[in-house]
Amino acid sequence: MTDQTTSTAQPDIALTTASGIPVADNQNSLSAGVRGPLLLQDFHLIEKLQHFNRERIPERVVHAKGSGAYGTFTVTHDITTHTKAKLFAAVGKVTETFVRFSTVGGEKGSADTERDPRGFAIRFYTEDGNWDLVGNNTPMFFIKDPIKFPDFVHTQKRDPQTNLKSAQMMWDFWSKAPESLHQVTMLFSDRGTPDGYRHMDGFGSHTFSLINDGGDLVWVKWHLKTKQGIKNLNAEEAGRLAGTDPDHAQRDLFNAIAQGHFPKWDVSVQLMTAEQAVAWEQNTGWNPFDLTKVWPYADFPRVPVGVLELNKNPDNYHQHVEQAAFSPANVVPGMGYSPDKMLQGRLFAYHDAQLYRVGTNHQHLDVNRPRCPVSNQQRDGQMASHNGSSARNYATVKASGSAPVGLGHGEAGWHLDGAAGRFDERGASDDFTQAGNLYRVMKPDAQDRLTSNIAGAMKDVTADVKAVQIGHFTKADPAYGAAVAQKLAALGAADAEAAKALSVVKEA
Repeated sequence: MTDQTTSTAQPDIALTTASGIPVADNQNSLSAGVRGPLLLQDFHLIEKLQHFNRERIPERVVHAKGSGAYGTFTVTHDITTHTKAKLFAAVGKVTETFVRFSTVGGEKGSADTERDPRGFAIRFYTEDGNWDLVGNNTPMFFIKDPIKFPDFVHTQKRDPQTNLKSAQMMWDFWSKAPESLHQVTMLFSDRGTPDGYRHMDGFGSHTFSLINDGGDLVWVKWHLKTKQGIKNLNAEEAGRLAGTDPDHAQRDLFNAIAQGHFPKWDVSVQLMTAEQAVAWEQNTGWNPFDLTKVWPYADFPRVPVGVLELNKNPDNYHQHVEQAAFSPANVVPGMGYSPDKMLQGRLFAYHDAQLYRVGTNHQHLDVNRPRCPVSNQQRDGQMASHNGSSARNYATVKASGSAPVGLGHGEAGWHLDGAAGRFDERGASDDFTQAGNLYRVMKPDAQDRLTSNIAGAMKDVTADVKAVQIGHFTKADPAYGAAVAQKLAALGAADAEAAKALSVVKEA
């Protein structure tokens, strides 16, 4: 395959300052005599150095390294029974999109092939504003409450003393948060190292809602199934590419689009009525809004909606991919949120992160700019590239009020009950069955790779953490726990407590 990642040569044009003033000499600074010192009046030098010092905006705390492309979403099936969102108004309707893929825990310079979830963020530029579906390549997540998120992410980053990644930190957190077991099982399976971004599925992960013209609400989960087929890297190949081509996923995506091999995904939804949500929780004990859980396809089959295609590479990575600023709070009329606690936290956190990272008016940038008219009272601040002109910068207040109903845009709202407080569900929560189900649907060779990957990652972790974590695997499936314990022993990593855990597994 021909490598298309080198920019096409551009003809020389006359150099100017950022203010458009012609530059007399871009090779020699102004100096007092041949030997200097330099003169402060050399504005071109000063501007050039100042801009160079500021070329890097703060990298994302998570999802720092990513790739992106523009494309389209085409409606293939009618879902207007469930939503009045205009982008779904007719079969065949096309909406412009931008998608950013990413790794999660690594820095911008990390390898694309590291074992890590993958971000899968989609922006739909609709006539009612931007809809951002900000998800991952997994349908579940490690935690169910956003108050744990900073702690979890810290364990995926670098130890504050050594500045090294720490398996001890990761497994210590996971062992104490058994709700993570479902996602940990997915992470250490074959799907933990996808072969680029084109060959993986995507999920909105959270529970959202759809609202129709009658104000009826249905809970929804979004799914994207790759039409290129699932492809994953084994641990050895992922490690080799990390050293020889750490930008493997970026290169693969860019080259495929440049050569006209446009990647596509089938978009579908799972739907659950409010009545079904109550009955399902009563029957299974699973909270339908718990991000560590999935809705089984057998109970809630996928309903086809449309096709996502990526067909245009950005012409400037920083302008389009690095400055892309997504937020799950961006939903359009006909869509809404849910009581998912992690979603509720992200509704605040994502926009706040972009205000810090990109700037107060990041929505003015082209990749973030809605493709429909915008009218608000926001003014001024950094990067106010369009500032409302002479339009009024306040909203009038009506003496008669605005007669609000529900949550707005025809959404009636949710029924809530109970007292406000902090609720620890760990004692009553089933954190093991779905993780066990995932293990049991894997073929024996996939189970073998899963448990080998886990044992390799845990071998240097302390005995107490190993023992607790093996206990979690065992509760999910005795064979799961036994395989991990046995492989730890084979690696010479079984100390007294881990060996004791192994004996407990065998007795079970």
